[in-house]
Amino acid sequence: MPLPDASPAAPSPIPRTWFAELLQACRHVHLSTQLFCVLIAGFLTLTGSSFWVALVYSLLIGNLCSILINLGRYGLARWRLSLPGPHPPALREGWPGWGWMVPLVLAGGAGGYILGSQIADLLTGQQSVMPWRGSWRAWSAVLALSMIAALVGTWFFYTRGRLAAAEAQAAQVGRLAAETQLRLLQSQLEPHMLFNTLANLRALISLDPAQAQAMLDRLIDFLRATLNASRTDAHPLSAEFDRLADYLSLMQMRMGSRLRTELSLPPELATLPVPPLLLQPLVENSIKHGLEPQRRGGLLSVQARREDGTLVLTVRDDGRGLAAARAAAETDPTATRGTGFGTAQVRERMATLYGERGQFELTEHPDGGTLATLHLPLPSGT
Repeated sequence: MPLPDASPAAPSPIPRTWFAELLQACRHVHLSTQLFCVLIAGFLTLTGSSFWVALVYSLLIGNLCSILINLGRYGLARWRLSLPGPHPPALREGWPGWGWMVPLVLAGGAGGYILGSQIADLLTGQQSVMPWRGSWRAWSAVLALSMIAALVGTWFFYTRGRLAAAEAQAAQVGRLAAETQLRLLQSQLEPHMLFNTLANLRALISLDPAQAQAMLDRLIDFLRATLNASRTDAHPLSAEFDRLADYLSLMQMRMGSRLRTELSLPPELATLPVPPLLLQPLVENSIKHGLEPQRRGGLLSVQARREDGTLVLTVRDDGRGLAAARAAAETDPTATRGTGFGTAQVRERMATLYGERGQFELTEHPDGGTLATLHLPLPSGT
């Protein structure tokens, strides 16, 4: 009868005690085994048997065959693992190989048939075909059918288990690749952010050394908090806004009244988890390419809101806008030229973390300036 599906996780160790092996085998007598038994009972009704009587025999025989076969395979796998030498990965999942399984299935099928039939006889008052009742030919035919059913069930569940294990392994590889990609993106973002901040400090040193000293003190605190936060996979949205507030205070020391800021975070959204430094590159771009080139500076606004089951984060400035920035880069050799690093980072992180569920848009705002919009799926239950 059927074997358990392969575990979708990493191979688990073989149980260490006989009782644990029995529990493991019983746990894997799952719904598919019961459906298989019901199908056999339905087939037996075509020969004139009562469906309910056939169902009792089928369930008892089928489940006992499954328990005996699974108990045997766990015991064989444990014994083979105790022997010296290399062991195939399937052995650690409780699969000793077809060379061992075929005789085990035959023995387990015969034992399950005899034991299950005897229990069913007690429950139904019937007498099943047994060799000690002088029905050798009939018993051999019924036993052969049981053996075929056990082998077919074993092959079916083994094949399905191998497929599930392969799919789980592929999914695990995909998750590891995504995690590695995120770590790579984050490791690239940290020095980029540090370089931009130091470049701002360098520009201030020659203009106002005293203010540069104050800015350096703030910079040390800011970098310590930011780099510590970047070592985590996610932090509360309030922490993301706190880091932005620290960064904007540094920029205001350089730009003075030319830089005005608005940070809007509703209290009910403050604890939502978000990737660290997700908004930082967008804020940097708004200042560097949108507001700072203007003599008058301008307003930088960062907002969070809930919309249709998603978390919407926006970074908006009323600076010169995307088209003007591109035109200036083409015509003015002294203009600040963007590398696209920040927006590329945001796009890649969004795609890696959320796939099609996350969206990032960078557009011209109708009233002037640039608008960056992020749509993040909200965690379930929020």
